[in-house]
Amino acid sequence: MNKYSIIIPVLSVCLGTAHAQENPLQLSGELMTDQRFLFQEDNPWAWNENRLTLDLDARISSNSKFHSEVWLRNIGLPSIVSSSDLYNKDIVDPYNLEIREAYVQVYGFLTKNLDVTIGRQRIAWGTADVINPTDNLNPYDMEDILDFGRHRGSDAISLQYYFTNDFSLQAVYVPFFQPANLPAGIFAGALFQDVSMEMPEGMVLDSYTDTILMPKFNLGESATTGMRFKGFAGGIDFSLSYVWSRDGLPFNTRNEVTPVSLTGGVYHVEAQAQLSYERNHIIGADLATSIFGIGLWAEAAIILPDRDVVMSTSIPSPFSPDPIIVDSVILEAEPYLKFVVGADYNFGDGSYLNLQYIHGFIHERGAEGLNDYFFLRYDKSFFNSKLTISPVSGAFIVTDWGDIRQNYAIAYMPEISYQATPNAKISLSPVFFDGKGSNLFAGMKDYDMFMFRLNYSF
Repeated sequence: MNKYSIIIPVLSVCLGTAHAQENPLQLSGELMTDQRFLFQEDNPWAWNENRLTLDLDARISSNSKFHSEVWLRNIGLPSIVSSSDLYNKDIVDPYNLEIREAYVQVYGFLTKNLDVTIGRQRIAWGTADVINPTDNLNPYDMEDILDFGRHRGSDAISLQYYFTNDFSLQAVYVPFFQPANLPAGIFAGALFQDVSMEMPEGMVLDSYTDTILMPKFNLGESATTGMRFKGFAGGIDFSLSYVWSRDGLPFNTRNEVTPVSLTGGVYHVEAQAQLSYERNHIIGADLATSIFGIGLWAEAAIILPDRDVVMSTSIPSPFSPDPIIVDSVILEAEPYLKFVVGADYNFGDGSYLNLQYIHGFIHERGAEGLNDYFFLRYDKSFFNSKLTISPVSGAFIVTDWGDIRQNYAIAYMPEISYQATPNAKISLSPVFFDGKGSNLFAGMKDYDMFMFRLNYSF
C-alpha cells in the first residue's frame, strides 16, 4: 500500500462528511508543474516537479478553526541503474507526501484576548520581501535553491495575546529541533563546496566522511522559543522579537585524521568529521509603511552565538604516539548584524518596481562572512494584466568591496508570464549566473537554465 492509497480515502471521508455538517470542510489548493533544463550541450534536465497542494480548512465552532496544507508531489528524475530498480516504483516514478501544516487554533482561550494555536504550523515573522532575518522559528527548506526564503512547518504551541486591535504579544514554544534540509538535484553542492582540508607536508587526504551530532530530544536541549511584540502606530507596522534557537546549518566542530598507508615516504590518511548545531540568541526588529504610495520596509536581526564555535582537528604525529591537536575558532561568540531594506511602487501605467538590499544571506555566518546582495525587479503588465513581462529581474552580489572584480556574482532572471484564465498562469524564464570568488551565485555559473512553470489554483 502506498502513500496515495492512504491519503485519498481519508480525504474522501472528510469531504463526504463535510456535506452533512453545518460548518463544512473547505478544500482549496493548487496544481503546479515546474520544469527546467540547462543551457548546456544536449540540454540536460535540471528539475522536474509536479506538485498538488491541498488546503483543508474548517471552522469547528465560533471560536476555533482547523487548517492543514499537504503536498503530494512527483519530484526528481528516475535514478535507474539496474534492472532491479524497475521493480521499485519509488525509483521509476519518484514521489512524496509532505504535511506542511496541520493545526487547530482556538480564539479566546482562557481569556477573550488570548488565542492559542497547536500543531504543525508555519510561523512567519518579518516584513521584508522573501528574505527575513528575523524569521527563525521554522527551519529553512532549501530543497530548491531558487525558492529563496522557503521554510518548513514546525510542531509548535503559539500563544498570542491582544492588548488592543493594534498591539499584541506572541510567545512560541517549538519542542523538537529540525535542521534545514539542503538543496536537491544539481544544486546539491551550491551552498557548500567540496571539502578540502589543508594537510601537513608529507600527508595526502584520501577520503573524507562525516557524522551529524544531533541535540538530545528533551524539553530544553532540542527546544526553540521565541517572543514577539507587534504593533501599528502612526501608519507604521512594526515588531520587536527574541528567539533562542539552534542554527539550522551544521558546523564542522571536530576532525579525526587517521593514517591508512605509507607510500614513498608519504602518509595517506582519511578524515572523519563531526558536525553539530550551535545555539544562537537572536534579537530582531522590523517595520513597514507607505509614503506617497511607495512601500517601504526594513528588518534587522542581531545574532549572538551562545559560545565560540571551535573546530578541533586531530592529526597523527610521525614523531609521537600522541596526535597533534589543532583548534581553530570558526565563529566567535560575538554579535553580528543581518539586515534588509527595500521599497516597491506600482506605477499608473501597469508597471511595478521592487528593489531590496540585503546584508547577509540565509547561509552566511559571522560579521566577516556576510555579503551584500542587491535585488531588483521591474514588471510591466499588458492587456488588463493578462500578460506580464519582467525584463529586469535578478541580483548583484559583492563579497569583497576591496576587489569587486574578483569577488562578485550576477543572477539574471527575466520572465514572461501569461494569465490564461483567472486561476491559470504560465511563466517562462531563462536564468543566467556569472561571477568570481566563493559567492553562492558565482558557484552556479555553470547552471544557466530555462524554466517553465504552470500554476492552476482551485
